[in-house]
Amino acid sequence: MTGFVSFVGSGPGDPELLTLKAVDRLQQADAVLFDDLSSGPILSHAREEADLVGVGKRAGRPSPKQDHVSRLLVEYAQTGARVVRLKSGDGGMFGRLEEELVALRDAGIGYEIIPGIPSACAAAAAAGIPLTRRLTARRVQFVTGHDVSGKLPEDLNLTALADPMATTVVFMGKRTFPLLVEALLAKGLPLDTPALLAESVSTPDQALHRTTMGDLSKKLTAEIGAAPALILYGPLADE
Repeated sequence: MTGFVSFVGSGPGDPELLTLKAVDRLQQADAVLFDDLSSGPILSHAREEADLVGVGKRAGRPSPKQDHVSRLLVEYAQTGARVVRLKSGDGGMFGRLEEELVALRDAGIGYEIIPGIPSACAAAAAAGIPLTRRLTARRVQFVTGHDVSGKLPEDLNLTALADPMATTVVFMGKRTFPLLVEALLAKGLPLDTPALLAESVSTPDQALHRTTMGDLSKKLTAEIGAAPALILYGPLADE
């Protein structure tokens, strides 16, 4: 008997931001494979009998390989289990979702995708700002700050990322942000462009630091810190 996998977006970390469908799947699951940022209070919605398996990846820490995570999903489902793959934010946004979907399709295992509140939306809400603005920010762009090696990706569209009329959100970018700023300056983005560093969004450890691109680059050059973070910059981050 083949089981079923529910890919559940857990949102940014606050359990009250889970969707009703996410809670329902957690309460029915025989096994929950969860990211680091989806642990803690969110897992209280899982059944007491469920297997809880941490498979999260964090920069600078020992982490399971992606093929191992995909193999675990297949092996649990092949026992007939109802499996929840719990991903932080929305699983389809820099969440390595595609590799896991391919593994399930190859194994003939059914699945569903339940979206979660993206951390970028939660960060903007916490800061009390919109991601878009009529006339001055008609476009929002999301970008990852590192590639598989942990370095700044070499194929970024720097012209687009230096657009002063767009709100840009950088995921997983604290380590590489000074290099990104240097590249964006060469494309004409001013050093005084407003920026927002949003750490541990929607959790008790949340910290919001409003600054500029230049000052944030200096700050992250001196100290990165261990807290998960997003960086927003553009015409919205100064309010």
